[in-house]
Amino acid sequence: MHVMILAAGRGERMRPLTDHTPKPLLCAGGRPLIVHHLERLATAGYRQVVINLAWRGEQIRDHLGEGRPWGLNIRYSPEPEALETGGGIRQALPLLESDPFLVINGDVWCDHPLAPPTLAHDTLAHLVLVDNPPHHPGGDFRLREGRVHHGVADAAPCLTFSGIGWYRPALFADAPLGAFPLAPLLRQAMDRGQVSGEYHPGQWLDIGTPERLAALDRQLT
Repeated sequence: MHVMILAAGRGERMRPLTDHTPKPLLCAGGRPLIVHHLERLATAGYRQVVINLAWRGEQIRDHLGEGRPWGLNIRYSPEPEALETGGGIRQALPLLESDPFLVINGDVWCDHPLAPPTLAHDTLAHLVLVDNPPHHPGGDFRLREGRVHHGVADAAPCLTFSGIGWYRPALFADAPLGAFPLAPLLRQAMDRGQVSGEYHPGQWLDIGTPERLAALDRQLT
């Protein structure tokens, strides 16, 4: 199974740290954030990795190379301008090749084991949901009987999408090339009952600010 790490973002909230360094290369616990991902992916048995690049992307390519130190084969999907989450995945589909594939946001840290789920034939996506962090108390989606829903108030708690998910290429079949977010495609698939999910009770952090990066660094050091 292939995996894509989303690493093209500018990291505006992390400035000035990201003025000269791409966010995935910011360090916590003595290693860049993206290296934590690569180590966990290698442990989980993944070997084929695609990374999209935009802001300061050449630094990521120079640092990681072809992935040999981690036993991985890394290929890159350069973007002249960041294509957002959906657009970045859509452009990289020819490199991903497999059905389904894993996608991870480059700016999260999580102890999920990343074992691939078994997707039903009619399931286009499988999302990992976590408890709502203080900066996102309202959450994103609800999980009921293994299916993910949006916009419906019921007894199921509203959880936060972790930025970790498995997708079939068919989710992007009608999407044009160009910049667009992933969330609208997911909501459309949820309306058709085509998105499954799981709750991860372990550790998860959205490394979106210098303060959260410092907190993770203290935790891992």
